[in-house]
Amino acid sequence: MERNYQFASAVLPGSDELDWRTAFHEAGHAAAIHIGNQQKQLPPVFFEIQVKKPKKPEDHFFAKVIDGNLIQNLPIAVVESFSMLSGSEEHSCQRAYEADVVNLLVGPLAEAKYVSIRDGEVFNLPLINLNSLQNYGGLTDLERIRTYLDCFIASKTAREKKIQELLAHAFGFIDNRRNWRCILNLAHYILESGQEIISCDEAIGILDNPLHFSRLAGQRQFPQWTFPAAF
Repeated sequence: MERNYQFASAVLPGSDELDWRTAFHEAGHAAAIHIGNQQKQLPPVFFEIQVKKPKKPEDHFFAKVIDGNLIQNLPIAVVESFSMLSGSEEHSCQRAYEADVVNLLVGPLAEAKYVSIRDGEVFNLPLINLNSLQNYGGLTDLERIRTYLDCFIASKTAREKKIQELLAHAFGFIDNRRNWRCILNLAHYILESGQEIISCDEAIGILDNPLHFSRLAGQRQFPQWTFPAAF
């Protein structure tokens, strides 16, 4: 899942801050793929997290969730056969693409929530503008979301209604305290593990045992950041 911004370089966050925002963004994607799909009783899907730490001062921290989509190829493989599916098959396909859209939305939402908590600001659904998620690494996520919805929903009005519905589901996911704790723990791990590849099993182990990892995290030498109690 590609992550990028759409604003002037003059307002780009500093290096350390961008590292944290990246980690929360990708941890959000991973948590939604594993926990969210599981909650919806959807089949498990493989993913991994690629991490690249800076080796020179001019380099930047990089992290990216690879794979993790229930529907892998758009638009040809799915769209050409969508109209020929039976009622139950069409329902299953709809559940899959809607889950993929929610999982894409959770990444920039998690980054936005991290920023709001850090700044002591209110973060709730009525304040969220979908386009503003581009300022939280969501430009490519939103482009892919629009591709999904353009493929499956012909009416522009119906597409807008559906994306607002799925945005509410994504917000509900990160608004759950246990889910947020999982995202927090995985974000820490992404930054501190020292690995270039965090495997699917390894990420799932952290997401499935948030309290256990929290105890281990207390022994790690994390950067000296003071997080509000909401974390």
